[in-house]
Amino acid sequence: MEYREEEYLMLSGIQHYVFCKRQWALIHIEEQWQDNVHTVMGELLHKKAHDRFSYEKRGDELIARALPVHSRQLGISGECDVVEFWQDEDGVPLFGKKGLYRPYPVEYKKGSPKTTEADILQLVAQAMCLEEMFSVSVEEGALYYGEIRRREQVEISSERKERVRNILEEMHGMYSRKYTPKVRWSKGCTACSLKDVCLPRLGKIASAKSYVEHTLGEEDV
Repeated sequence: MEYREEEYLMLSGIQHYVFCKRQWALIHIEEQWQDNVHTVMGELLHKKAHDRFSYEKRGDELIARALPVHSRQLGISGECDVVEFWQDEDGVPLFGKKGLYRPYPVEYKKGSPKTTEADILQLVAQAMCLEEMFSVSVEEGALYYGEIRRREQVEISSERKERVRNILEEMHGMYSRKYTPKVRWSKGCTACSLKDVCLPRLGKIASAKSYVEHTLGEEDV
């Protein structure tokens, strides 16, 4: 199966979806957004990586920034923060360049490595787009975390690719139904920029009356 271009979802949405399905739906279906200190700092880091006019050559390595990618099979499109093209005899030719190259995607993140696989699966989705576009195998990539200023190497395994396919199938189904999941409180809600839109406390309170009484009680303190 191949998706039409008008059916494409944002590649970056897979990170939102793995973190919280409701957050993804609020952003990508209901088009809700609010910034907080975490999103602003993340945006500044990405702006540095996304210098569209910056192309570097370091020895046998080429570096492209803000590279547009897509996949008809997955139904997604977006940008890779950085793609390093390494000379490799099993790689592919690049227009205007001598030799063969293999792409190596690098995704930039503001904080530190997470306990969930959200960042990893976003990178795997990027690798799958590059594989489809360049007809080449992408076996590795990296996540660069601004807080620790270090790369974490990521294996692009068949198991992770299958996980990405299954998640994107769920996302397409949810998007086509315009379905937003009900609120469910978790500790990640505290740092979420959409907590005032999502109202995660509703998931912990039995009724709307209880929520109103609880809120008014806090205002009286």
